[in-house]
Amino acid sequence: MASNQTSLNDAKFALPINDVEQQANLEIETGDFDYSKRAQWLRAAVLGANDGLVSTASLMMGVGAVKQDIKAMILTGFAGLVAGACSMAIGEFVSVYSQLDIELAQMKRDKQKRDNGEKEGGEKDSLPNPLQAAAASALAFSVGALVPLLAASFIREYKVRLGVVVAAVTLALVIFGWLGAVLGKAPVVRSSLRVLVGGWLAMAVTFGLTKLIGSSGL
Repeated sequence: MASNQTSLNDAKFALPINDVEQQANLEIETGDFDYSKRAQWLRAAVLGANDGLVSTASLMMGVGAVKQDIKAMILTGFAGLVAGACSMAIGEFVSVYSQLDIELAQMKRDKQKRDNGEKEGGEKDSLPNPLQAAAASALAFSVGALVPLLAASFIREYKVRLGVVVAAVTLALVIFGWLGAVLGKAPVVRSSLRVLVGGWLAMAVTFGLTKLIGSSGL
């Protein structure tokens, strides 16, 4: 009889321990999921900033190949920033809104198949936000585009200005490549070099082709 009572007491205390373990495992899994989700957003922001950096710097270098005027170079970079940010925002808004329409249609079909909608609130919380995605994309692009703009804004000397822009963009490319590699869990050195060489190649091709076309008198 005593042994039966002891086993019952053990069973009573075993259940809460199992519940605690299950809750701890659930919290760990939720934390991993949240971290993964944040890492994806951060990686997308880094890629957007890198896009703004390379495209704006390449535009400025292209104009700098045929015009030594600082005003023309700055205006070109500013126009590239505004146009690129708007393009990124609109593209992201349309893409995420299409995803939202698909998920809402799927939720409607699922709701029709079941008798109650108890899980509807939780599903709504996980729906994408087109405005938030568009704003984040435009902001990330603008941050990257500001690097060459700020680097060239206060330097009158033509050759020094080009060199400072290349140096600032190089530093930013290394930083963005390193961040993208860390967030994507990729080899840091290889990823950073890939981003750096890609940015250099984009600026060099734009500078060279614009210089060629400008010198041909077209």
